[in-house]
Amino acid sequence: MIGIAGSVAVGKSTTARLLKALLERWPEHPKVELITTDGFLHPNEVLNKRNLMKKKGFPESYDIRRLVEFVSDVKSGKPRVEAPVYSHLVYDITDEVKEVEQPDILIVEGLNVLQSGMDYPHDPHRVFISDFLDFSIYVDAEGELLKTWYIERFMAFRRGAFQNPSSYFHHYTLLSEQEARNTAAGIWEEINGKNLVENILPTRERAG
Repeated sequence: MIGIAGSVAVGKSTTARLLKALLERWPEHPKVELITTDGFLHPNEVLNKRNLMKKKGFPESYDIRRLVEFVSDVKSGKPRVEAPVYSHLVYDITDEVKEVEQPDILIVEGLNVLQSGMDYPHDPHRVFISDFLDFSIYVDAEGELLKTWYIERFMAFRRGAFQNPSSYFHHYTLLSEQEARNTAAGIWEEINGKNLVENILPTRERAG
């Protein structure tokens, strides 16, 4: 079981896909599955009720119990385990599920995969994903670079995926280019940058 952690916009998903492709090319042809922790975010309905929409990606926005149960079931060799699926288009959990059937290697990618009991001293008996990992990778970059990459990615999505009327972020296409850049910078400062400093970066030294 391999965990891949790091900030928003740092390249976790690309790293995870490349690692999966490389591992599948081993001579033994192992069965490799890739799961992102996005699927274990609480649905928007729940986040709205708890006033957590602006903390999406923070530890409290995840259904940690369900995520840990999933990882535990895969680790124990359960024949078939289901994971919820998250859509970046609609920015919410979907009705789909991903079936995982006894992989030789499971890659778990997400903001929170290296968080542990050290981050919750008031609850020392809680179990975390990090307790199940055999190897872990933290994809790192300087904070200013991450902000720049996030803004550029936002602008690329504005020209692409956001154009879809079904996109949760379709309204951003109505902004001018400068307004969109300012909005992206604001989202980084208010949400993603804050989450990086408070919850993600402190887990970096646990990778290995």
